[in-house]
Amino acid sequence: MSVTVIGLGPMGHAMAAAYLDKGYDVTVWNRTARKAGDLVARGARLAPSVEAALRANELVVLSLTGYDAVYAVLEQAPEALAGRTVVNLTSDTPDQARTAAEWVAGHGGTQITGGVQTPPPGIGAPGTSTYYSGPAGAVETHRAALEALTGIDYLGEDPGLAALYYQIGIDMFWTGLVGYLHGQTVARAYGVSARQFREHAVKSMDFRYFVELYAPRIDAGDHSGDMENLGMAAASLEHVVRTAEAAGVDVAIPRAMLDTFRRGIAAGHGRDSLTRLADVLRG
Repeated sequence: MSVTVIGLGPMGHAMAAAYLDKGYDVTVWNRTARKAGDLVARGARLAPSVEAALRANELVVLSLTGYDAVYAVLEQAPEALAGRTVVNLTSDTPDQARTAAEWVAGHGGTQITGGVQTPPPGIGAPGTSTYYSGPAGAVETHRAALEALTGIDYLGEDPGLAALYYQIGIDMFWTGLVGYLHGQTVARAYGVSARQFREHAVKSMDFRYFVELYAPRIDAGDHSGDMENLGMAAASLEHVVRTAEAAGVDVAIPRAMLDTFRRGIAAGHGRDSLTRLADVLRG
């Protein structure tokens, strides 16, 4: 029931707080020490150095901005990694995760790679999950501590898998949210408030039907245009572009999608489903 949390941005702070809520003995370290003030007031111990933070507990949770930051922190005391399990919840590429796992192992530690699937308010709440990959034994050893934060979605031994799944999800997440914000910019330009359109937005962004339809077709290379096709999609997006332009809204985002559709059409796939873009986007 003890853990060290390094990195007290919104996510790391939420994790340290969740551990305190569940009765853990928590040691924290952050480059800017003042961010630990309220956690210390609740009983956390602020380590005076990275070395002290690492040596305080066998389990160390990292929540940093990228793997450059991971090395900048851990290289201050690499010898203190010996015998530690580092739950690295830092976002970066799969290759970076694999390289870091080897580096940690080279200093006598074990890395579990993680990709958190909830914003900070969801930490410690039921119904949330985190991708994990790395040594199964380490995950099982620390299952209770990991589940104090979120549920566990274990992907396998490869330390890069959790980072890969996370980046795939983030790709879709940011693309979808930017699409939502562009749509609401158009809505407001025409006098429709975001609150007024909220329920319609939720329905419009429910892609479950198409995800379940497309997944087996993508794997099978089946691009049948029985539901929709790139020609239809391009015509639809042209209407979106004209609607936005008429209101003075920047159209760079829908134009980028329209250009992608047109690439598929130019390659002779105008009657194929949008799933054909899985080939077009590979170049």
